[in-house]
Amino acid sequence: MKFIKYLCIISIVIFIILGTSVIGFFYYFKKIELPNVAILRNVKLQTPMKIFSQDGKLIAQFGEKRRIPISYDEIPEPLINALIATEDTRFYEHFGIDPIGIIRAAIVVALSGSPKQGASTITQQLARNFFLSNEKKFSRKIKEILIALCIEQVFSKEEIIELYVNKIFLGQRTYGFAAAAQTYFGKDLQKLSLSEIATLAGIPKAPSTMNPIYSLKRAIDRRNLVLSRMLKEKYITQKEYYSASHEIIKSYYHSSSIELHAPYIAELVRSWVIKNLDEDVYTSGISIYTTIDSNLQKAANQATIDNLFSYDERHGYRGPEKIFWKENHDPLTQKEMKEKLSRIPTYGQLIPAIVTKVDFKSATVFVKCNGEQIINWNDMSWARRFLSDDVQGIEPTSARDILTKGEQVWVRKIQKNESDKNKPNTVWALSQIPNANTAFVAMNPKNGAVLSLVGGFNFLINKFNRVTQSVRQVGSSMKPFIYSAAIDHGMTLASLINDAPINQWDKTLGIAWRPKNSPASYSGPTRLRVGLAKSKNVMAVRLLRKVGLDKTRQYLTRFGFNKNALANSETIALGSSSLTPLEMVTGYSIFANGGFYIKPFFIDKVEGQYGEIKFRRRNSNDKYTFQVISEQTAFLVREMLYSNIWGGGDWLNNTGWNGTGWRAQKLQRHDIGGKTGTTNESKDAWYHGYAPGIVATAWVGFDNHNRDLGRTQLNKNLKNKNQISGSETGAKTAQTAWIDFMRVALKHEPIRKKHIPPNIVRVRIDRSSGLLTDKFDESSMFEYFIRGSEPKEYVHNSITDSIYNSF
Repeated sequence: MKFIKYLCIISIVIFIILGTSVIGFFYYFKKIELPNVAILRNVKLQTPMKIFSQDGKLIAQFGEKRRIPISYDEIPEPLINALIATEDTRFYEHFGIDPIGIIRAAIVVALSGSPKQGASTITQQLARNFFLSNEKKFSRKIKEILIALCIEQVFSKEEIIELYVNKIFLGQRTYGFAAAAQTYFGKDLQKLSLSEIATLAGIPKAPSTMNPIYSLKRAIDRRNLVLSRMLKEKYITQKEYYSASHEIIKSYYHSSSIELHAPYIAELVRSWVIKNLDEDVYTSGISIYTTIDSNLQKAANQATIDNLFSYDERHGYRGPEKIFWKENHDPLTQKEMKEKLSRIPTYGQLIPAIVTKVDFKSATVFVKCNGEQIINWNDMSWARRFLSDDVQGIEPTSARDILTKGEQVWVRKIQKNESDKNKPNTVWALSQIPNANTAFVAMNPKNGAVLSLVGGFNFLINKFNRVTQSVRQVGSSMKPFIYSAAIDHGMTLASLINDAPINQWDKTLGIAWRPKNSPASYSGPTRLRVGLAKSKNVMAVRLLRKVGLDKTRQYLTRFGFNKNALANSETIALGSSSLTPLEMVTGYSIFANGGFYIKPFFIDKVEGQYGEIKFRRRNSNDKYTFQVISEQTAFLVREMLYSNIWGGGDWLNNTGWNGTGWRAQKLQRHDIGGKTGTTNESKDAWYHGYAPGIVATAWVGFDNHNRDLGRTQLNKNLKNKNQISGSETGAKTAQTAWIDFMRVALKHEPIRKKHIPPNIVRVRIDRSSGLLTDKFDESSMFEYFIRGSEPKEYVHNSITDSIYNSF
């Protein structure tokens, strides 16, 4: 008893000495070293940079520190109670430091010989977090106390709690309780259970080791301690304590709640921000709102990836990724398979799996995070053996021709449009990582806003953005620009150009240049509308000659093309120049918007942490807009692009014809148009097209320029010769993605009537000669002309001379 009495007397003396010292230090340091704690009112909490779609969907978050600032009113009362009960029971009574707590801690040290109990108040912890390091020095502790006293003089208790809840480090690169709720439980702070709140409230003591991801056992022990303190302080009932302390903690690392998958646009934005904003963008809490439309981005994602899978599957199955066990060897257990698969990444729709059983017309696979699943015959029968880009093996007759137990394969979940409601509408299908790649970009032709962008098959596999960085030959995609030059140099949609083979000796190369149509069929004198719609190669070359190579190259710069990137030979008419998909969609937007060059952009505005505007794109885009071709020329080219899809003629009398883009007729809209593009040896497949309010470009090809897209056909030496052979082209290989995208983009868009600009006239012409006619049968049609350029003579005057005098 005497020992305790003496100990108390000594403690009181120590407290008086410490108190006097603190007061002395307070006035000493206040004048010379203490920070101005009032700056906390305007403190900028380090928060990550966030990127959103135009409609507010989170695309990406950049920055090591995860933090979601909240106000005092948004803090759940149980969290405040948990923190006070655990960290600072006399928070509302003390003035920054807790004398009773200090004495209690001193007694514990004297009795045990070690500091088992801390004495730092919430205010002291706040002072340390904002102004001091964690170095273990007496001078640092004194400063901590003094700063805490200053904070209590300037801030209310509610303001101190708010700063603490937002500032404190809680492990896993997370700062503040709102961010911790997302990190550990994937929930908003206000939606946490009492058990989950207590778990988070227990983390500040040892953030790196007491969080439930690092050590679930330690987190549970700490949670129960927090709950017992809340019970003792009468913040919760015995029943609440029992229920919360027995609740199972389900915690794993939750990355930021990405709502829209658009990694290529996110990387474009990140690069732009670093280059253009003079601040630490990863901690400044800025929000960037892009021009991306979330629905159109989802449509582009789905359309391009499905199209790429379709191309890849047409060319055969390349076999398993690896083999985990061979036949007649012991298979892996489910636990072992789960461990193996956990090391293999998932690439978008593609999920790794291990074959565990193979029947005649089905197979069982163990899928990462999905357990055992069945692949039925219809969802693997595509897997003919890949022999080369041009040749595939015979069609398999059973699952055993394709799969073997122990193989690691790729599978994906696909949607089936089954009419039978008793059948599942989602199934598992065999798949593989495509060797080819893709790009897709859509923009608003009126203002240049990029509405969707897909830079490749998968950002994790390859971050190379094929929309902005991949320079590829454009093939027949270049022809509309050649035809535009011809119209601006006096030709009309009814002008005749001889669709006949060209055989010309090239003096420079010492060889004969023989450009051919694809397919190699020729029609003789043919109108411009038909020539572009059917993508006639020799007609494009003859048009180029009429305008002149130099004049044409200079003319093409109007569309934003760099002259140095344009071929300085007649091959320019066939698309030998190499450009990016973004440059091409920008060029096509000029035809869609009536002749104006619009510089594409993908950032609408940038907001600071508190909503202040740091950057805004002017809606008018005046700085980047100027007319480069006339409205009338744009209209006439648009007419030819329309015919690329819808062709022309009288279908009832079998005089109709199709353009190369006829597959888009399935959209059943007469306010769309476009152009296919295929390069030599089918190394690149393109489709570009317009619709109301949107222009889009799709590309498919190999990053390896030595490979071409090939053909789908069987090895001629094999017995089964029923497989239809077919080359990969812009219409077959790229246009499908464009059609599937437009099906979504135009779903709620009414069909627009054709807008005819001023000084455009419509007259009846003869289909064969392009001259005026007074006949009203299948030999005639109406055609558009710029006023004054329409034909002046009728076909019966001298049809033969009229046709051939133009050559």
